[in-house]
Amino acid sequence: MDKRAKEAIKYYQEASNAKIIFMQTLGEGLKDEVSKLKENQLGLIAHSILKIGETEIMISDTTPSVPFQKGNQVSIYITSNDISITKQFYKKLKEDGKVNIELNESHFSPAYGMVTDKFRVIFQIFTTRKQTKL
Repeated sequence: MDKRAKEAIKYYQEASNAKIIFMQTLGEGLKDEVSKLKENQLGLIAHSILKIGETEIMISDTTPSVPFQKGNQVSIYITSNDISITKQFYKKLKEDGKVNIELNESHFSPAYGMVTDKFRVIFQIFTTRKQTKL
C-alpha cells in the first residue's frame, strides 16, 4: 500500500470481520534501519497479518527504498516453518525471473526473500521465526 496500509487494514476488518494477528510499524524495526527513516515514515506499516476466515493476508506500506508503482502493490506470500522448503520455493521461483531481495536472514525471519517470477508475479517467501538461523 502506498502509505495507506492502516486505512486498508481497517477497511478489511470492517468488510470481512478480519482479525489482526500481527502488526509492526517501520519505526518498530531494527534501530539501524529506523535511524534512516524520516519522522513521517515511522508509523508506516512494515508488516501485518490479518486472518479472514481460514485465510491469512499480509498488508504493508511500500518501504521508502522501494518506490510505489502500479503493478507492485500486490504480491503473493509463501510462508513455511522449514528453511529447506523456503529455499526450494525461492530457487524455483527465481528461475527465469528476477531477484528483488536475496534470500537471507532478517529481523523477522531466519530466511526471507522476494522474487518476480518469469510471469512477472511478485512472491515474498519466508520462514517463520521458529527455525534456526540459515
